[in-house]
Amino acid sequence: MGRCFKMKVLLVVYDNDSYIATFPTGIAYISSSLRKNGHHVEIYNQAINHNPDSHLTHYLNENEFDVVGVGVIGGYYQYRKLLAISSAINESKKRPFFVIGGHGPSPEPAYFMRKTGANAVVIGEGEDVIVNLLMCLENNGSLSTVNGMAYLDSQGICNINPRQNLIRDVDSIPFPAYDLFPIDVYRMGRQTGVGRTEFHLQMITGRGCIYNCNFCYRMDKGFRPRSNESVLDEMWLLKNKYGITFFSFLDELLMSSSKRSIEFSEAIIKSGINVGWYCNGRLNNVTKEVIQIMKRAGCRYINYGIECFDDQILKNMNKHLTTDQIVKGIELTLAEGITPGLNVIFGNIGENKDTLKKSMNFILKYSDNAGMRTIRPVTPYPGSPLYYYAIEKGLLGGVEDFYENKHLNSDLIAVNFTDLSDEEFYKELSNANTKLIEKYFDDHKRESVIQCKRFYEEKDVNFRGFRAI
Repeated sequence: MGRCFKMKVLLVVYDNDSYIATFPTGIAYISSSLRKNGHHVEIYNQAINHNPDSHLTHYLNENEFDVVGVGVIGGYYQYRKLLAISSAINESKKRPFFVIGGHGPSPEPAYFMRKTGANAVVIGEGEDVIVNLLMCLENNGSLSTVNGMAYLDSQGICNINPRQNLIRDVDSIPFPAYDLFPIDVYRMGRQTGVGRTEFHLQMITGRGCIYNCNFCYRMDKGFRPRSNESVLDEMWLLKNKYGITFFSFLDELLMSSSKRSIEFSEAIIKSGINVGWYCNGRLNNVTKEVIQIMKRAGCRYINYGIECFDDQILKNMNKHLTTDQIVKGIELTLAEGITPGLNVIFGNIGENKDTLKKSMNFILKYSDNAGMRTIRPVTPYPGSPLYYYAIEKGLLGGVEDFYENKHLNSDLIAVNFTDLSDEEFYKELSNANTKLIEKYFDDHKRESVIQCKRFYEEKDVNFRGFRAI
């Protein structure tokens, strides 16, 4: 006799137009929590198969599901993709109970329910909420009893329930349901620092962040690390079962402190797992000791949020970072042979031509050319302090104005917080990025010419040609 499942759930991974998509860690965590609680989970993987949205409608017509779910982050592309996926779901003849979630819908659930026709929005961290929601549906209970979600009542009115308590013991969450996904495809993804013959995958070592930058739209406060033992158990699983030898730790902030960075690196070294890895870092937590032990543990790339090379603007952003800390941290990182990701945005409160020039010159001086760096306009995503500031100052009319009128592309202005006109803003940004792009390609051209001359002079038999792949 086959196993009797409580409910049958279809989770949709939308197509992000990438040749090799990024592993959907959030959906995989939701999947494992649902299965742990006795539900049957299937993945509709549009990101791998690149099926048109109409195929999802057909798939729902041909199969029976109790619930269908989609999660997206905030962003112009994700917003429009969610609308298209929602339309495909709503057109199906056997439309299941429809749930959406993620950083995109969470700050403005009523708007997203109206635009998507979804029955419910999971707000914030979803593992406990989705399990409780399905328990409620299974028992024909009242949705008003499920914390951490919003829903439409019989009158079409949006009700937002109290928030669900965060999962304090993140080790208690089962590992992502890797077996539901084609890891042999995902592991081919490239990242700065990944060798040509290495297999690469994303995972997380903790949730949240201790900082509150004004452009960040993360709703959950604080940082909750996983234990080093749990992280290493998962790393060994992925290495032994799928051959993963490079890990991208996608935590918002793995380097939450110098102490954690050191202890985490020591645990990796002691385990003997011998892998490469990448993480997001904070330059105010960088010391020589930290960088040296991270290097020994296999770290090859640290993605730093610099944002602006001006102390006053950093204060305006509530960044808790100084230009002195930035320079010291980047120089220490480069000295150990680790590539620093130099992330800079422009257009925050108080910025001008001079602050943009400072940031551009910083990148020109310190980029190691492992990847091309350009500067994007700051975007006041719904949920961020900057979003509410823009509304207060009359620069933004709210969530609909943001998604329908203002945020049309991540490299275009959504809201202009500077004293520059939009035309001046674009002119300055174009000039700065032109210089960054020219410098990147000029340096690579020079390096390739030197490599060519050296090869023919030294007759290096190990040289594999000038092709990138």
